[in-house]
Amino acid sequence: MDAEQFRTIYGRIQQQIAKVIVGQHELVHGVLVTTLAQGHALVEGAPGLGKTLVARTLGVVSGCTFKRIQFTPDLMPSDVTGSSIFDRQRGNFTFVAGPIFTQLMLADEINRAPAKTQSALLEAMQDRQVTVDGHSRPLPQPFMVVATQNPVESQGTYPLPEAQLDRFLVKLTVLDPPREVEQKIVLFHARGFDPTDLSRLEPVSTPEELVAMQRFVAQVRVDEAIIGYIVDLVRRTREDRAIELGASPRASIALLKTAQVIAASSGRDFVTPDDVKPMVAPVLRHRVMLHPDAQLQGVTADDRINEILRSAPVPRVA
Repeated sequence: MDAEQFRTIYGRIQQQIAKVIVGQHELVHGVLVTTLAQGHALVEGAPGLGKTLVARTLGVVSGCTFKRIQFTPDLMPSDVTGSSIFDRQRGNFTFVAGPIFTQLMLADEINRAPAKTQSALLEAMQDRQVTVDGHSRPLPQPFMVVATQNPVESQGTYPLPEAQLDRFLVKLTVLDPPREVEQKIVLFHARGFDPTDLSRLEPVSTPEELVAMQRFVAQVRVDEAIIGYIVDLVRRTREDRAIELGASPRASIALLKTAQVIAASSGRDFVTPDDVKPMVAPVLRHRVMLHPDAQLQGVTADDRINEILRSAPVPRVA
């Protein structure tokens, strides 16, 4: 695969998703970039903004297998990973795979499940395998988790710990659409659109093509000056007075991968500073912890990240 083939397939997927998703360009772009960077996405937004629909649509147009888990307080780890069941006829235990054995998994309202169940995802997200009864089983390729959570409602929820948040390549925030976009959405439904019926969509890629695209991303060239720029951006989160806990080197690697995807989606096999900038906030916002004083003053993580992005010197790459 070359850069032009990558750009063509990327464009086809975007065009097919646009048949169903009105607006939410940043969400669609962010989820697609995360997929091709071999990462996982945490999507935060109020109910009814299309978070679930975007994940389902991506599953259809990419040709990947898709499964959804509704996380609830009584969900057990085995409900996610699967378990061994005794087979009376054969006289032994047989492993029954859970819904995590898929290529695209939607973890809906992930913060409603207790920590023990949330932790069942950690090995799958990091190592792309599941260990049950001492046996490790690889997950299908490609494998991606899209997790959603409601930022407003806190009753009956279990906030994700920092270690689990860090496993997500990006955190995407979904805001209420502008009036003109909301009007288009309602008009879309008035003309008969049914969000449960995605039959109008057709797969425009295959899982094998996505894997090939992921491999191409790893070959996109990154100049040493660009790497220095990425490291500088992340290190500034550790030096900012309003930030109590800055991002780790894992954030630098995540920023590198997303920049490579953006470069490839533009038909290039090399990264520029402009490829780094769009994903700085999604990559860093869930990896920094603000000082209590800053929070009391109404400062947000995005505020500090945007200020860091504005103040950091941009390298000139020939």
